[in-house]
Amino acid sequence: MRNTAKFSTAVLAAGALTFGLSACGSSDSDSASDTSGPLVVAASPTPHAEILNYIKENLAKKAGLDLEVKEFQDYIVPNTATEDGSVDANYFQNQPYLDDFNKKRGTHIVPVVTVHLEPLGLYSHKVKSVDALKSGATVAVPNDAVNEARSLKLLAANGLITLKDGVGSEATPQDIAKNPKNLKFKEVEAAQTVRSLDDVDAAVVNGNYAISADLKPAKDALVLESAKNSPYGNFLAVKDGHQDDPRVKKLAKLLTSPEVKKFIEDKYAGSVIPSF
Repeated sequence: MRNTAKFSTAVLAAGALTFGLSACGSSDSDSASDTSGPLVVAASPTPHAEILNYIKENLAKKAGLDLEVKEFQDYIVPNTATEDGSVDANYFQNQPYLDDFNKKRGTHIVPVVTVHLEPLGLYSHKVKSVDALKSGATVAVPNDAVNEARSLKLLAANGLITLKDGVGSEATPQDIAKNPKNLKFKEVEAAQTVRSLDDVDAAVVNGNYAISADLKPAKDALVLESAKNSPYGNFLAVKDGHQDDPRVKKLAKLLTSPEVKKFIEDKYAGSVIPSF
């Protein structure tokens, strides 16, 4: 049985107020130098925690790594917990998202090693192809800046909309130049996009949430993000200054091992793609 701790945002927030959320009961500077305890890693349940648990159960002991995995459902707490020392590292995000997060929240999280790509996809419970989307259809998209822009780029790449020239990683529906189907956009939290499928005509869903909902991106998506030259690879990340933690280096090596590559390819069948 997996020994994985699951935490909700509310519980963590309450813990932060009471205990300062220190994983080792010490200041962040102390925890940076104390590498004797387990490496505590925050991760999205699928596929990140699944990959980490594979390492925990099959590879960590031989490598001399004591690994503890904490699952989080959202995209905010893993970074704030890494920043304040509640966890030692996290594994759930890509570079554009992290850049935006650090800029807006003043955090100091840095990538260590890129592991995989989860292609973003457009899904629907109501139509079987993008051509079947009717005029005025409602499409749910993630409401965080990076994933919303990524979603709009996916729709543009497949001819559903045209974006204004020069639009980058902060595109919003206001940056749409042409919208031949007069699509309407419902902005929701990334975790809610898959849950909105019964209420909208289609939804753009991050790969981890699609897989958690038993969708198979490689099979079920109406359109799927291309993995070629993608900047959206997911990586292990730490607070700046913790990159040389020997436990982090051990985990980075295991995350990019042949065993993990085979695990990802066998388990996810193209819905998650190794980036190494």
